[in-house]
Amino acid sequence: MTPGEALAAECARFTAMGWMRGTSGNLSVVVDRDPLRLAVTVSGKDKGELTPEDVVIIDEHGETDDPVRVPSAEAGLHGRIAAVAGAGAVIHVHALAPVVAAEFWPEGVELRDLEMLKGFGRQAHDDVVTVPVVPNSQDMRVLGDAFEAGFHKDVPALIVARHGVYVWGDDLPQARHRLECLEWLLRFKVETRRDLR
Repeated sequence: MTPGEALAAECARFTAMGWMRGTSGNLSVVVDRDPLRLAVTVSGKDKGELTPEDVVIIDEHGETDDPVRVPSAEAGLHGRIAAVAGAGAVIHVHALAPVVAAEFWPEGVELRDLEMLKGFGRQAHDDVVTVPVVPNSQDMRVLGDAFEAGFHKDVPALIVARHGVYVWGDDLPQARHRLECLEWLLRFKVETRRDLR
């Protein structure tokens, strides 16, 4: 399967889940490490209708020399995550649970003692996972710096406040599984929260 085919298939899946509404969200896979190059979904298209041709190759800064295809505005953050975390794939969706969780816990969302943490690559018990939250910005360098400042190699996710969530893995299937489990964990956290006053 080509990178374009894989990205289009995953976008269709997340659109069906309601996590990529309209033209929102973007996905990427690393296609080369030296120098770093990623295939990322193009900007401005309905993610449920992407074809294998609706991807563009970017460098680690999100730049491309493609004269036709325009990468997502957030491509630079994909490149930064791939470079810093060593990720092979990065998924960015606008699922609601992470955004709501960031409203309640803007300093980071703490998760513990939940079986689904295993699917996120952590222990179900005796393990505390704090998913970092950073303020939103339209400047990918600012977001990249915030990501890097709070990066922990054992937490493959980042919530951008009032925006969405980024999750990564060695490849698209691993990143997808981590995202699905994290969304469940964050939904549980939000729906069972105690009075915060």
